[in-house]
Amino acid sequence: MNAVLSLQDPFQAALLQDQAAQAGLLKPQGEPQFAVYLNAYRARLRGALRENFEVLPLVMGDETFDDLAKAYIDAHPSTHYSLRWFGHELAAFMAEQEDLVPHPAMVDLARMEWALRTAFDAPTVDALAPDALAKVGAEDWPGLRLGLHPAVQLLDMQWAIGPVWHALKAGQDDVPPPDALGHHLLVWRHGLHTQWRSLDTIEVTFVQSLQAGHTFGETCEALANVVGESNAAHTAATQLREWLGNGLIAAAHAPVDHTPPTESL
Repeated sequence: MNAVLSLQDPFQAALLQDQAAQAGLLKPQGEPQFAVYLNAYRARLRGALRENFEVLPLVMGDETFDDLAKAYIDAHPSTHYSLRWFGHELAAFMAEQEDLVPHPAMVDLARMEWALRTAFDAPTVDALAPDALAKVGAEDWPGLRLGLHPAVQLLDMQWAIGPVWHALKAGQDDVPPPDALGHHLLVWRHGLHTQWRSLDTIEVTFVQSLQAGHTFGETCEALANVVGESNAAHTAATQLREWLGNGLIAAAHAPVDHTPPTESL
């Protein structure tokens, strides 16, 4: 067994690092076979990136995307048993390798596509029904904590990539470059369907407060800075109804009373 392991480790290292096998590791007749295996392995990794990022290769073109994929494979060899998760650092890698990215909006596109993929694979958790909070007492609402569905992600974007994504998914070939646009993009899964849309300031404030674990009362206070104190509670309630209807809320925890019971004599 030790002899087998002593061969497996350098073989795997050569394969993952795209290097020739160390001297003496393979018999002469095995070296051409290793080269074929190495090329096939790296081609499979490039194929996995194409599967995990469907629209990005369409934007970049085959040759440009393959150059990016080869560089990414060199910098970030696959470490997970499933190729489904290969590419989780691609967007960050693209942001650092400007020479491999023809347009900076492609970084946002990669982030969006990976978020959609991970939203689809997020844990299966039942969303709260719209009427699930009907029995919450008025005194409990300020301390209520709402939990987002595990698939929910909020992305800080710099380019209007939504129209590009739609156009290429629809099969259009000639798509103009996106405009620069700072905005937030919400990605989630409702049932078996991944969805996304841009958010306005009110919506961003609401979701960021929930992501931070704030209570409903604290969320109202955050919204008061956007819509004014007199409109905060109504705005929060409106947001909550909408988010419940879209399957974005998965949990609600009422405040716990830690006041010790009064002792009777």
